[in-house]
Amino acid sequence: MGLFRDRTVRIDQHGTDGVHVRPVGKPWSLWADAFGALAIRAVQIIVVVALAGGIIWGIRQLTVVTVPLVIALILASAFAPLMGWLRGRGIPSLVATLITLFAIALVLTGVGWLIVWAVRDQWDELATQAQGGFTDLMAWAATLPFQIDHAQIDEWLKTLTDFATSAQFGSGALAGVSAVANFITGLVLMIVMLFFFLKDGPQMWAFLLRPFRGEPYERALRVGSKTVTVLGSYVRGTATVAAVDAIGILIGLLILQVPLALPLAVLVFLLAFIPIVGATLAGILAALVALVANGWVVALLVVGVVVLVNQLEGNLLQPVLMGRSMQLHAFVILIALTAGTVLGGIVGAVLAVPITAVAWGIVQVWDGPHTPARWARPHRREAISRTD
Repeated sequence: MGLFRDRTVRIDQHGTDGVHVRPVGKPWSLWADAFGALAIRAVQIIVVVALAGGIIWGIRQLTVVTVPLVIALILASAFAPLMGWLRGRGIPSLVATLITLFAIALVLTGVGWLIVWAVRDQWDELATQAQGGFTDLMAWAATLPFQIDHAQIDEWLKTLTDFATSAQFGSGALAGVSAVANFITGLVLMIVMLFFFLKDGPQMWAFLLRPFRGEPYERALRVGSKTVTVLGSYVRGTATVAAVDAIGILIGLLILQVPLALPLAVLVFLLAFIPIVGATLAGILAALVALVANGWVVALLVVGVVVLVNQLEGNLLQPVLMGRSMQLHAFVILIALTAGTVLGGIVGAVLAVPITAVAWGIVQVWDGPHTPARWARPHRREAISRTD
């Protein structure tokens, strides 16, 4: 008794009084029943959550290193086909890497020059139109049924001016200088990492796989190949969709004669890398510029152009260009964006979706090239219904 079960069990079979004696002899444990199994699973979940929290905390403490590392890996995956094509033509890895980096720098420099040229060329016109728009706004505010206290507005402006000349603003400026220094450090580190990823990426991965043998080695190969494929497909697909969006909105802004059309188009291209939220922000900014410079009618037309382009992109381009490997549910994308924004701000929002797509891609090849992990496989009834 006590911690042990009864060593005999009385069983009445077929209405007889016969007794079958079965020795049990196994100690009774608090962990042996269903509640004990639930407790064990809860402890495992707590350990996993604590480990994940520790990893996230470490990443946030070392963002100067981790963020450039992830960005460099994503860019290297995006340009992996170009590097493979250059190597296949007999070009040495060093020369191929320099050609790729030079092409990236040339594109970025050209885009930056176009933005600076457009802003400098149209800034005076936009400033004049903004002043006129502000005057029209104040005149319209005077016609409202309730009175706006201009003294209160002057007080708000004075408060803003005092803050700009205060010590608090100075400390914020110093923090901004520190952020710029961290950005430059991260940028240089990202360029160096990208250089080595492009030049020696396959050798680095082969070195990391040396401890693995047999099935773990095959799984690691699948994981690495899937990661590069998903990241590359995401960047190339998103860049293509973003370019189409930017060109479509640029044409609309030029037809409507909205100032700063080119910088706004570039902003549309950049914000397109933040799914769902980026397109909305780009449309709001373009509409605000049109409202200040051209009036509310043109602003409404700009909103219509943005909505039309986004609908064409979401219903036609994205399903074709992104492929099945990037087909994440909108709910999953929203959760990933929220978590990424909370943990990493704008950079976290940009990186959240590709990292989530990579995680799902790894699950899809965990048990084989076309065999997902056991828990991610559809049930038999579900699979039959899908085939029907």
